[in-house]
Amino acid sequence: MTEATPQLLFAAMLLFGLLLQTVSQHGPTADKPKEKPNFIIILADDIGWGDLDANQLEERANNTPYLNLMALQGLRMTDFHSPASTCSPSRAAILTGRYGLRNGVTHNFGVNSLAGLPLTEVTLPQLLQKAGYHTAMIGKWHLGHNGLYSPTNRGFDYYLGIPFSNDMGCTDIPGYNLPQCLPCDSYGPQVIRLKRNIHGGCYSRIGLPLIENSSIVEQPLDLWTLTEQYKSAALRIIHNASEQGQPYLLYIALAHMHVPLAPPLSPDAPTTDNHPNSGVYAASLRELDSLVGAIKNASDATDRDNTLIWFTGDNGPWEQKCQYAGSVGPFRGKWQTSKGGGSAKQTTWEGGHRVPTVAYWPGRIPANTTSSALLSGMDIFPTVLSLAGVTLPSDRRYDGIDATNILLNGEQLGHEFLFHPNSGAAGRFGDLQTVRNGKHKAFYITGAAEACGGGTGKQQVHDPPLIFDLERDEAEETPLDVKTTEYQVVAERIARRREKLLWDIATDKSVSIADYRTDKSAAPCCDLTQTVCRCPRLG
Repeated sequence: MTEATPQLLFAAMLLFGLLLQTVSQHGPTADKPKEKPNFIIILADDIGWGDLDANQLEERANNTPYLNLMALQGLRMTDFHSPASTCSPSRAAILTGRYGLRNGVTHNFGVNSLAGLPLTEVTLPQLLQKAGYHTAMIGKWHLGHNGLYSPTNRGFDYYLGIPFSNDMGCTDIPGYNLPQCLPCDSYGPQVIRLKRNIHGGCYSRIGLPLIENSSIVEQPLDLWTLTEQYKSAALRIIHNASEQGQPYLLYIALAHMHVPLAPPLSPDAPTTDNHPNSGVYAASLRELDSLVGAIKNASDATDRDNTLIWFTGDNGPWEQKCQYAGSVGPFRGKWQTSKGGGSAKQTTWEGGHRVPTVAYWPGRIPANTTSSALLSGMDIFPTVLSLAGVTLPSDRRYDGIDATNILLNGEQLGHEFLFHPNSGAAGRFGDLQTVRNGKHKAFYITGAAEACGGGTGKQQVHDPPLIFDLERDEAEETPLDVKTTEYQVVAERIARRREKLLWDIATDKSVSIADYRTDKSAAPCCDLTQTVCRCPRLG
């Protein structure tokens, strides 16, 4: 018998490894039933594209090590956009796969809102719940907090979080804000009767509530311990689902980057952001990243190869908050900023809706990959349902696309056209007056957003539209000359598609209309007899 040479042994080991890899890539054997995948959707509030270290390696920051690792082990999407540039419309579109002009949510709901996301809309958790999934949500809801509009009535089996933004109620130890808000105990009865106090933007009538399922468990809540409460709940949900062998959807909406910021800071820590690793905002970003890391580790330890984690943002940074706002990276909207006003949150400039996005699924999503496909948060809805084997309801029209092949197979073809709705700056709420087509982007209206320092650009209607080439001009500084052939071809193509979409929406019988009525009695209140609705047991 001939003795095997080292070269033959190495070749045999290599072949064996390739066979193992092939088996791994092709998934379970035919006689083993395929498990339904788990989904963890993490939505960060007011986060900038440039806040993810992996998007700006040249900055040499170290604020998002866990997200960087997730990108290294998964897919980083560089041309991914929130469906709107403000809170409620973005969340509604993510959970329904439809523009606000279809789902009815075109601007934010408030503390006194009577309703929320229209009950005629079908949500992602409702469909997964029917398919046998355990569905849970942690964090900011902002789609209606009363009765049938609350999370546990919109498809979630469990909920722990804040019903709206974390600046829409007072706390005993306020976080960092601009302007700085006063603690709850500073407000006497004469101030409590007002909707907002003299500082403007600081809500004083109620304490910020923490809700579990349908009950207020803390009011006002403690912003400084909220991360630990969220972390404990998230890990419990992941471990319980694993033990019970039930597939799950965990939707985590984190408001760490939305003022007021409440990061863990040592007494001598600087509170300015002159350096990427110093200051309040950077500390908040690191706390958010650490929580993402804990969730990823728990998922890896329980059902690593069968769980998709998808991290993204609800809109860009809140520019008027100055040192407490994030980084838009190179997407500075210079045409607008040169004329005054903001170019981030609430606007349709890239800084308002291009958000950091990472998808991670070991064995399914190729590691250390990047996609420049044009994608939207609306695509989460059809993609997750497709991966779960759930058919989209046929009684309505959708605007999101199934991005499965982009996630799993490296395909680079996303939306041919993507519309960015007016989100609180210029124009009527929800109107689709900014359009992306390939490398080109057209604006039919601009302005009216507040910048750091208080300047507000004048609202301008553009006919013909401003058109930018984002490949040559990612800062959106110099529009194309209207006399060029390039401009004329693009303008005509975008105008035709915009007209077609508006007609499609106008004739869509599944369009919902949100009820934006308000009443003071609608505010969540633990005890009406107590100042700021304070829960008696909390003193």
